[in-house]
Amino acid sequence: MSINNFFKEIDSIIARDPAAGSRWGVIFLYPSFHAMIFYKIGNAFWRYNLKFLARLIMHFARIFTGIEIHPGAKIGSNFFMDHGLGIVIGETTEIGENVTIYQGVTLGGIMPSIESDSQRNQKRHPTIGNNVIIGSGAQILGSITVGDYARIGANSVVSKDVPSNVTVAGVPAREFARSAEKQNFKPYGVSVSDTDPREKTLNLLLKKVENLEKKIKIIEKKNNKTKT
Repeated sequence: MSINNFFKEIDSIIARDPAAGSRWGVIFLYPSFHAMIFYKIGNAFWRYNLKFLARLIMHFARIFTGIEIHPGAKIGSNFFMDHGLGIVIGETTEIGENVTIYQGVTLGGIMPSIESDSQRNQKRHPTIGNNVIIGSGAQILGSITVGDYARIGANSVVSKDVPSNVTVAGVPAREFARSAEKQNFKPYGVSVSDTDPREKTLNLLLKKVENLEKKIKIIEKKNNKTKT
Protein backbone atom coordinates (compact mmCIF):
# COMPACT_ATOMS: atom_id res chain seq x y z
CA MET A 1 0.00 0.00 0.00
CA SER A 2 1.31 3.44 -0.94
CA ILE A 3 1.50 6.29 1.57
CA ASN A 4 -1.23 8.16 -0.32
CA ASN A 5 -3.63 5.20 -0.15
CA PHE A 6 -2.72 4.68 3.51
CA PHE A 7 -3.80 8.20 4.46
CA LYS A 8 -6.75 8.09 2.07
CA GLU A 9 -8.21 5.13 3.95
CA ILE A 10 -7.67 6.87 7.29
CA ASP A 11 -9.35 10.04 6.01
CA SER A 12 -12.29 8.03 4.68
CA ILE A 13 -12.86 6.70 8.22
CA ILE A 14 -12.71 10.21 9.67
CA ALA A 15 -15.24 11.39 7.06
CA ARG A 16 -17.73 8.69 8.12
CA ASP A 17 -17.26 8.71 11.89
CA PRO A 18 -17.70 11.91 13.94
CA ALA A 19 -15.99 10.22 16.89
CA ALA A 20 -12.72 9.99 14.95
CA GLY A 21 -10.79 12.99 16.18
CA SER A 22 -7.57 12.63 14.22
CA ARG A 23 -5.46 10.35 12.08
CA TRP A 24 -3.51 9.25 15.15
CA GLY A 25 -6.78 8.28 16.81
CA VAL A 26 -7.71 6.05 13.87
CA ILE A 27 -4.25 4.47 13.68
CA PHE A 28 -4.05 3.55 17.37
CA LEU A 29 -7.69 3.18 18.48
CA TYR A 30 -9.75 1.77 15.63
CA PRO A 31 -10.15 -2.04 15.42
CA SER A 32 -11.36 -1.70 11.82
CA PHE A 33 -8.03 -0.17 10.82
CA HIS A 34 -6.08 -2.84 12.69
CA ALA A 35 -8.14 -5.70 11.23
CA MET A 36 -7.59 -4.43 7.69
CA ILE A 37 -3.82 -4.31 8.20
CA PHE A 38 -3.93 -7.96 9.31
CA TYR A 39 -6.23 -8.76 6.38
CA LYS A 40 -3.92 -7.25 3.77
CA ILE A 41 -1.04 -9.33 5.09
CA GLY A 42 -3.15 -12.48 5.38
CA ASN A 43 -4.69 -11.99 1.95
CA ALA A 44 -1.24 -11.67 0.38
CA PHE A 45 -0.19 -15.01 1.91
CA TRP A 46 -3.50 -16.55 0.79
CA ARG A 47 -2.93 -15.48 -2.81
CA TYR A 48 0.54 -17.08 -2.69
CA ASN A 49 -1.15 -20.31 -1.53
CA LEU A 50 0.30 -20.09 2.00
CA LYS A 51 -3.16 -20.72 3.34
CA PHE A 52 -2.34 -22.03 6.81
CA LEU A 53 -0.18 -19.01 7.56
CA ALA A 54 -2.88 -16.70 6.17
CA ARG A 55 -5.53 -18.27 8.41
CA LEU A 56 -3.18 -18.09 11.40
CA ILE A 57 -2.65 -14.34 10.88
CA MET A 58 -6.40 -13.74 10.69
CA HIS A 59 -6.92 -15.92 13.76
CA PHE A 60 -4.72 -13.55 15.76
CA ALA A 61 -6.55 -10.62 14.16
CA ARG A 62 -9.84 -11.99 15.48
CA ILE A 63 -8.42 -12.34 19.00
CA PHE A 64 -6.97 -8.84 18.87
CA THR A 65 -9.90 -6.98 17.26
CA GLY A 66 -13.04 -9.10 17.70
CA ILE A 67 -13.47 -9.03 13.91
CA GLU A 68 -13.33 -12.23 11.85
CA ILE A 69 -12.31 -11.85 8.21
CA HIS A 70 -11.39 -14.84 6.08
CA PRO A 71 -8.11 -14.10 4.27
CA GLY A 72 -9.64 -15.33 1.00
CA ALA A 73 -12.29 -12.60 0.95
CA LYS A 74 -11.95 -9.82 -1.64
CA ILE A 75 -12.24 -6.33 -0.15
CA GLY A 76 -12.04 -3.02 -2.00
CA SER A 77 -10.53 0.27 -0.87
CA ASN A 78 -11.84 2.53 1.92
CA PHE A 79 -13.64 -0.30 3.72
CA PHE A 80 -14.79 0.75 7.21
CA MET A 81 -16.17 -1.41 10.02
CA ASP A 82 -17.57 1.04 12.57
CA HIS A 83 -17.17 -0.38 16.13
CA GLY A 84 -16.47 -3.70 14.40
CA LEU A 85 -17.05 -6.15 17.25
CA GLY A 86 -18.66 -9.38 16.11
CA ILE A 87 -18.34 -8.83 12.37
CA VAL A 88 -17.88 -12.04 10.34
CA ILE A 89 -16.83 -12.00 6.67
CA GLY A 90 -16.78 -15.34 4.87
CA GLU A 91 -14.22 -16.80 2.47
CA THR A 92 -15.89 -16.04 -0.89
CA THR A 93 -17.26 -12.64 0.09
CA GLU A 94 -16.57 -9.81 -2.35
CA ILE A 95 -16.81 -6.20 -1.10
CA GLY A 96 -16.60 -3.12 -3.31
CA GLU A 97 -15.19 0.32 -2.55
CA ASN A 98 -16.28 2.77 0.17
CA VAL A 99 -18.41 0.19 1.99
CA THR A 100 -19.42 0.79 5.62
CA ILE A 101 -20.66 -1.93 7.95
CA TYR A 102 -21.46 -1.84 11.65
CA GLN A 103 -21.00 -4.21 14.58
CA GLY A 104 -22.49 -7.69 14.56
CA VAL A 105 -22.84 -8.00 10.79
CA THR A 106 -22.43 -11.41 9.17
CA LEU A 107 -21.59 -11.86 5.50
CA GLY A 108 -22.04 -15.60 5.52
CA GLY A 109 -23.26 -18.71 3.76
CA ILE A 110 -26.56 -20.57 3.99
CA MET A 111 -26.47 -23.76 6.08
CA PRO A 112 -22.69 -24.29 5.85
CA SER A 113 -22.85 -27.34 8.11
CA ILE A 114 -25.12 -29.25 5.70
CA GLU A 115 -23.34 -31.07 2.85
CA SER A 116 -20.24 -28.98 3.50
CA ASP A 117 -18.08 -31.04 1.12
CA SER A 118 -20.20 -30.02 -1.87
CA GLN A 119 -19.81 -26.34 -0.91
CA ARG A 120 -16.02 -26.27 -0.97
CA ASN A 121 -14.47 -24.04 -3.65
CA GLN A 122 -17.93 -22.68 -4.47
CA LYS A 123 -19.17 -19.09 -4.35
CA ARG A 124 -21.32 -19.21 -1.22
CA HIS A 125 -21.01 -15.72 0.31
CA PRO A 126 -22.42 -12.32 -0.72
CA THR A 127 -21.09 -9.83 -3.24
CA ILE A 128 -21.41 -6.26 -1.91
CA GLY A 129 -21.32 -3.35 -4.36
CA ASN A 130 -19.72 0.06 -3.97
CA ASN A 131 -20.85 2.65 -1.39
CA VAL A 132 -23.09 0.19 0.46
CA ILE A 133 -24.03 0.71 4.13
CA ILE A 134 -24.98 -2.30 6.28
CA GLY A 135 -26.57 -1.61 9.66
CA SER A 136 -25.61 -3.32 12.91
CA GLY A 137 -26.65 -6.93 13.39
CA ALA A 138 -27.63 -7.48 9.76
CA GLN A 139 -27.20 -10.96 8.33
CA ILE A 140 -26.50 -11.16 4.60
CA LEU A 141 -26.50 -14.80 3.63
CA GLY A 142 -25.71 -16.79 0.53
CA SER A 143 -24.28 -16.08 -2.89
CA ILE A 144 -26.38 -12.96 -3.45
CA THR A 145 -25.58 -9.50 -4.77
CA VAL A 146 -26.15 -6.19 -3.00
CA GLY A 147 -26.10 -3.39 -5.56
CA ASP A 148 -24.23 -0.08 -5.43
CA TYR A 149 -25.49 2.52 -2.94
CA ALA A 150 -27.85 0.01 -1.32
CA ARG A 151 -28.76 0.39 2.36
CA ILE A 152 -29.35 -2.56 4.71
CA GLY A 153 -31.25 -1.73 7.91
CA ALA A 154 -30.07 -2.91 11.33
CA ASN A 155 -30.87 -6.52 12.30
CA SER A 156 -32.17 -7.35 8.82
CA VAL A 157 -31.88 -10.82 7.33
CA VAL A 158 -31.09 -10.63 3.62
CA SER A 159 -31.16 -13.80 1.50
CA LYS A 160 -32.14 -12.33 -1.89
CA ASP A 161 -30.45 -9.88 -4.24
CA VAL A 162 -30.79 -6.20 -3.37
CA PRO A 163 -30.89 -3.76 -6.33
CA SER A 164 -28.77 -0.63 -6.47
CA ASN A 165 -30.05 2.51 -4.68
CA VAL A 166 -32.54 0.55 -2.58
CA THR A 167 -33.02 0.52 1.19
CA VAL A 168 -34.17 -2.79 2.71
CA ALA A 169 -34.96 -3.78 6.27
CA GLY A 170 -36.77 -6.46 8.25
CA VAL A 171 -36.87 -10.23 8.66
CA PRO A 172 -36.85 -11.22 5.90
CA ALA A 173 -35.60 -7.95 4.42
CA ARG A 174 -37.96 -6.07 2.11
CA GLU A 175 -37.75 -2.82 0.24
CA PHE A 176 -38.36 0.38 2.20
CA ALA A 177 -37.24 3.04 -0.23
CA ARG A 178 -35.77 3.47 -3.67
CA SER A 179 -33.77 6.34 -5.09
CA ALA A 180 -32.73 7.02 -8.68
CA GLU A 181 -29.88 9.19 -7.43
CA LYS A 182 -26.76 8.44 -5.43
CA GLN A 183 -27.67 8.68 -1.76
CA ASN A 184 -25.69 10.51 0.86
CA PHE A 185 -24.19 8.62 3.78
CA LYS A 186 -26.92 7.25 6.07
CA PRO A 187 -25.62 5.65 9.27
CA TYR A 188 -27.15 2.26 10.13
CA GLY A 189 -28.72 1.95 6.68
CA VAL A 190 -32.09 3.61 7.36
CA SER A 191 -32.87 7.29 7.82
CA VAL A 192 -35.78 8.85 9.71
CA SER A 193 -37.43 9.81 6.42
CA ASP A 194 -37.58 6.25 5.07
CA THR A 195 -41.18 4.98 5.03
CA ASP A 196 -42.40 1.43 4.66
CA PRO A 197 -43.96 1.10 1.17
CA ARG A 198 -46.64 -1.20 2.62
CA GLU A 199 -47.55 1.52 5.09
CA LYS A 200 -47.90 3.96 2.18
CA THR A 201 -50.21 1.53 0.37
CA LEU A 202 -52.37 1.00 3.47
CA ASN A 203 -52.67 4.76 4.00
CA LEU A 204 -53.82 5.22 0.40
CA LEU A 205 -56.40 2.44 0.80
CA LEU A 206 -57.71 3.99 4.03
CA LYS A 207 -58.13 7.35 2.30
CA LYS A 208 -60.04 5.69 -0.55
CA VAL A 209 -62.31 3.92 1.94
CA GLU A 210 -62.98 7.22 3.74
CA ASN A 211 -63.87 8.90 0.43
CA LEU A 212 -66.19 6.04 -0.50
CA GLU A 213 -67.92 6.24 2.90
CA LYS A 214 -68.48 9.97 2.40
CA LYS A 215 -69.97 9.38 -1.06
CA ILE A 216 -72.24 6.63 0.31
CA LYS A 217 -73.50 8.98 3.05
CA ILE A 218 -74.24 11.68 0.45
CA ILE A 219 -76.17 9.19 -1.70
CA GLU A 220 -78.13 7.95 1.35
CA LYS A 221 -79.09 11.51 2.25
CA LYS A 222 -80.32 12.17 -1.29
CA ASN A 223 -82.35 8.93 -1.27
CA ASN A 224 -83.92 9.84 2.09
CA LYS A 225 -84.91 13.26 0.76
CA THR A 226 -86.56 11.79 -2.34
CA LYS A 227 -88.54 9.32 -0.19
CA THR A 228 -89.89 12.08 2.02
